[in-house]
Amino acid sequence: MQKVQCEILGLSSSPSAGGAYAILLKESGGARRLPIIIGAFEAQAIALEIEGIKPPRPLTHDLLKQVIENLGGTINEIVIDELRENTFYAKIILEISGLTNEIDSRPSDAIALAVRTQSPIYVMESVMETAAFIPSDEPGKDPFEEKEEYPDEKETQIPKTKEAMLAALQNKLREAIEAEEYERAAKLRDDIQRLSSSN
Repeated sequence: MQKVQCEILGLSSSPSAGGAYAILLKESGGARRLPIIIGAFEAQAIALEIEGIKPPRPLTHDLLKQVIENLGGTINEIVIDELRENTFYAKIILEISGLTNEIDSRPSDAIALAVRTQSPIYVMESVMETAAFIPSDEPGKDPFEEKEEYPDEKETQIPKTKEAMLAALQNKLREAIEAEEYERAAKLRDDIQRLSSSN
């Protein structure tokens, strides 16, 4: 399967939004953006490294990096390889003694490790197709943006199947993150989780 190299475009947080943090990945040489909701600890770990702030004692990801290096290992890349039931999955591709290992990881932990080791970040094309968006100020406008002027019409056009409703909510979540409306994003995230867990 084809994978797309991405870079970290930004990290957003809103303490009033019930702990909603988002990391925004951008495909290298392209316009697509991939927002991923992450936890507060992982957001802090990524932000500290990006800003070059060294804590007085090693954080968990610093410790993991040191363990890997002391064992003679290197991180070749991290790959966000799956989106299942609105949850992203990632793999850390690690090489030790000439042997390559794939380690299952949350994307937030994998990215926190990648920024510490300057490892490339990849996203599978299938995940980009499902969850990425193109900002409205870039070519290839997001089709959901066009309906924004007619909120009543937009509501009546949401399809009724569970899968279609989830897709529509995911698009609204991406719009909220892009507009930095974190309280709305947190509510949408909760709606998605409720719908995903319902039968």
